[in-house]
Amino acid sequence: MPPQASPNSSKTDFDVIVLGGGVVGINTAYFNLKNGKSVCIVDRQPEAGLETSFANGGQVSVSHAEPWANPSAPLKVLKWLMQSDAPLLFRPRMDIHQWLWIARFLVDCLPHRANRHTTEIVKLAVQSRSLIQQIRSDENFHYDERSKGILHFYRSAREFEAAIPVAELMRRYGCERTVIDADKVVEIEPAFAGKRHEIAGATYTAADESGDALNFTQNLSLVCEKMGATFLYNTQVTALGADRASGDVSSVEVVGPDGYKTLRARDIVVSMGSWSAPFLRNYGINLTIYPAKGYSVTIPTDGSNMAPVTSLTDDEYKLVYSNYGSRLRVAGTAELSGYTRDLNRTRCQAIVDNVKQLFPQAGNFDAATFWSGLRPATPSNIPYVGRTRYRNLWLNTGHGTLGWTLGAGSGFRVAGMIAEGEGPMAA
Repeated sequence: MPPQASPNSSKTDFDVIVLGGGVVGINTAYFNLKNGKSVCIVDRQPEAGLETSFANGGQVSVSHAEPWANPSAPLKVLKWLMQSDAPLLFRPRMDIHQWLWIARFLVDCLPHRANRHTTEIVKLAVQSRSLIQQIRSDENFHYDERSKGILHFYRSAREFEAAIPVAELMRRYGCERTVIDADKVVEIEPAFAGKRHEIAGATYTAADESGDALNFTQNLSLVCEKMGATFLYNTQVTALGADRASGDVSSVEVVGPDGYKTLRARDIVVSMGSWSAPFLRNYGINLTIYPAKGYSVTIPTDGSNMAPVTSLTDDEYKLVYSNYGSRLRVAGTAELSGYTRDLNRTRCQAIVDNVKQLFPQAGNFDAATFWSGLRPATPSNIPYVGRTRYRNLWLNTGHGTLGWTLGAGSGFRVAGMIAEGEGPMAA
């Protein structure tokens, strides 16, 4: 497991400081280290990956690139408003940022915007998937990964028909998402044999993968430490030394086990997930990020050979399945209810009930464990990757449901921008 603090934790001057030690932040650190930079990672948790990366759905899923904001979304959201177990649950709050996010979400549902966002996400995701495979090979570690593809299945003929043009659009930009019938679904995933009559059709992306994002993140953090990175765990970021007149950020103020400390770096990257937006508002940077609380259920398989082994996406219920050998991870749904991580037992039980209905012998449901995490969602699902109004302050945040899928690609891109000293404005 990662250490509590790096041996060189007394150091205060770096080339790059990364604020946030989740899968996105650790990838950002890794690629900056590969570029020869001295790097410090600051995280409020005692180890890497303990927040949104901790128990997510586990998919490296280019095929999941279609944003939630698409032409079919507004009617679905209206239908789900009164359902406590709905895939997307909106709980109105006296929070202007929540309402601004919803307004932008509705605009992004327009067909031309949804198509443009899908293509942008596919391009980044294809690059990112390749980089994850390269990291696995170069650094020689494992994380319960499976390279058996991802199967998107549909129970409704209407939903299946709507997925066909989306799959065609993705294929144009490098995601080989093929359309298949119910018989092929059972051939790819025999666990569906008893439910073949419920499947209207599916798409299959053979190149997609799955794996434990926490395991990956912590393994990569160990690689970063060996490459010379400094880790400041149990450390809270309190302020930036930002000068709007000069357009520079001169320092980062943090407080940790050793008290207050001032860190300095040529470049600073914000990868603080859902907390990126409220933190940066103090510096005139307004990000359209709002936490979309997601849930996951981890079910011990107890050696069962009845659990699906291919990673699955149930588009009707917005759930994903990943098999880690001894565990079946099922995750999904989204709840726009602020920054609370309180578990909603109704929503947890709805996930379990869905799994039981499809795969009643998948594992020991009585021993299932539950988790919730706050995905840093943008209305379009496109993350902020690039420079801010400050010359040396960068963003790599807002990945929503695709942090595990996009993290390597966006980390690589930001590291490249820093190395070149230039990049697009992300805010």
